Amino acid sequence: MPFISVYREATNDPFHPKRKATYSETKKADLRCRVNDNLEVEFTAEGRTSYAGLELLMRYLRNTKWNRQLRRYLGGVVSGGDFGVVGLCRVILGLMVVGGRRLRHLDFLRGDPLILRSCGLRDLPTDESVSRFLKRFASGGQEALKAINADVVAHRIRLLRARSLTIDVDGTVLCTGKEVGGARRGYIPHHRKVRSYYPITAYLADSGHFLGVHTRPGNVNDGSASIPFLKDVFTQVKQSLGHAYTLQFRMDGDFFKEDVVETLDKNKAFYAIKVPFCNGLDLQRKIRECTQWQRIEKGVDGFTSTLTVKKWVRTFNIVIFRKRVMHPTRKNYQLDLFDPDDGTFEYSSVATNLSLKVRALWRFTAGRGMHEKAIGELKTGLGFDTIPTHDYNANSAWQQFVILTHNLLTNFQIETGLTKRNRTWKNTNRWPLKSIRTLRFELINRAGYLLRPQGRLTLRLQPNIHTEKQYRKIFNFLRNPA
Repeated sequence: MPFISVYREATNDPFHPKRKATYSETKKADLRCRVNDNLEVEFTAEGRTSYAGLELLMRYLRNTKWNRQLRRYLGGVVSGGDFGVVGLCRVILGLMVVGGRRLRHLDFLRGDPLILRSCGLRDLPTDESVSRFLKRFASGGQEALKAINADVVAHRIRLLRARSLTIDVDGTVLCTGKEVGGARRGYIPHHRKVRSYYPITAYLADSGHFLGVHTRPGNVNDGSASIPFLKDVFTQVKQSLGHAYTLQFRMDGDFFKEDVVETLDKNKAFYAIKVPFCNGLDLQRKIRECTQWQRIEKGVDGFTSTLTVKKWVRTFNIVIFRKRVMHPTRKNYQLDLFDPDDGTFEYSSVATNLSLKVRALWRFTAGRGMHEKAIGELKTGLGFDTIPTHDYNANSAWQQFVILTHNLLTNFQIETGLTKRNRTWKNTNRWPLKSIRTLRFELINRAGYLLRPQGRLTLRLQPNIHTEKQYRKIFNFLRNPA
């Protein structure tokens, strides 16, 4: 295991811990440096790395027995070829962590000594080798990846000590090429003829983990096609976490379907589902007839009511909200049949079986926005919107690796010093997690130098007081895990 040190040339370094000097002692003229010419650029194999922070993640994965977990679930299911299953899985993980978005980006990592150490390989595979590896993930391989992800999430959630878990379910559109397997034309407002995937995700709002993802063609309905996925989520929670938790689901209007509600009721789950303003429900009449709105916060009001869906032979408790969007105008706006916005207020309705008052339900449903932010983080930070191959199984496996990487980084942050926050009505993340781009800038993408003073492999970094402080803090937590 390499030792990490921050090397200082002389004791007059302003960042040296024994020096109390400040920048006020320096003359203004001495703060500037003249640059006379361009630098000469050379490429040498002298043990230099651009990703020194991978050593932190390597130590964390070593503490969690990550290699053993990969062999346990994938060893007899997926063939890793000459590089092995563990090596190729760590290659994909390392590629995503340092910022690679496509398989061909592996060529730009070739030769970096810390990338090779983190993968446990002497040379990186080609993008064709990794592509063939992903294509081997048929149904059995993807189920194994889901099982690994369930273990990663359960490892941290058991220590949350919560009685209830809030789960947000939603889908997102990923545009693909014309020749990508499993892609279909769906409803994309700005690209109506583009083929796409429509993966659905389950986000654990209390901790910031993704419970699972399921890749679907782009022509499916979000609510009607979600039943098998919801059943898998219930099975995963019961098998990995037990029956001690009360589950609360938050969903948008696409999930206001009879079979979705029946599935939630069958599993004794609570829910808050947005109700669409369609013709058969006649929510506009309830808005017109309401004479007293309860104030929730500045610009937001609401009232409670009931909604009977004759076709389902069911009655729901609903809360209708309005949010002021502009000052009243002289123009007499009429409530449209399907769009209730009248130019002054935006209206929304939520059906729920939770015993929450109007103000508490507004804040609870507002917390669902963190799921959309997390999906955006997957797309921009970890390449979730990347379509690496033309094979459906390979692309599905890639998305499983993306959420697995996200969950590992979430656990890494939580277990290396984050302080848990108090729970709020929004039921959002209990830990102040950093984005993947912030992690790369502060920890991962740091230049270093591998050398052997006195025969011991050492990773040496440029002196920086803030970087050194964070690194030593993480080392202490990894040396003495809770």
